[in-house]
Amino acid sequence: MKKVLVVDDDATLRMALTRYLEKRGYLTQDVASGMEALQLFEQDPPDLVVSDVMMPEMDGFEFCRRLRSIRLGQLVPFIFLSSKGEVEDRVQGHSIGADDYLIKPFEPRELLAKIESQLERSRRIHSEIVLLMQRESSGIAVNGQVATPPSPLPLTPAEEKVFWEVIQGFTNKQIGDRLFVSPRTVQTHLSNILSKLQLENRSQLVRFAFERGYKLPIESVSGDD
Repeated sequence: MKKVLVVDDDATLRMALTRYLEKRGYLTQDVASGMEALQLFEQDPPDLVVSDVMMPEMDGFEFCRRLRSIRLGQLVPFIFLSSKGEVEDRVQGHSIGADDYLIKPFEPRELLAKIESQLERSRRIHSEIVLLMQRESSGIAVNGQVATPPSPLPLTPAEEKVFWEVIQGFTNKQIGDRLFVSPRTVQTHLSNILSKLQLENRSQLVRFAFERGYKLPIESVSGDD
């Protein structure tokens, strides 16, 4: 049973949404701010996050930004559910790592469809990780043929180094420490990588790597550092 974390300072909406999801077979957790959400996430990570934007203590944008900065939160599907519906707000939400953005008032069935879509995508990514690990260990594709190496990346040497670090789940600060550059330099390279590959965020970059056959080291996938 999949677990959904609902983050919203509107208690009535939280209650209605958690009941709706529980009736459809989901486990739910709910909190009123990004700060509470981060603390709960570290204790008991959910399979997907649905978050408001305007909240006390820590708003949804900052919550998403911090969540994406920790390794455990890199790939968890994240959906904004907000009354802030301007194009700039939606662009900002996607640029800091959200996978989807739904504007209030909303139709619960649409949110449910988005949740199911994101969870299915997450499942496919996990399956691809397992497949890549199998190929890494054997050097043979699943159909018995020799695996075709992925196409060369259209990146500079420095950008390619950052690419491999990002898809292993390291934060900008960790990458900077590993490559002996500043986090700002890492972010500049990451922005260039996303632009060249026509992607929007880190989550899409990791999916791109998995789908195209850029293989993660097995020890990185298993979480050994």
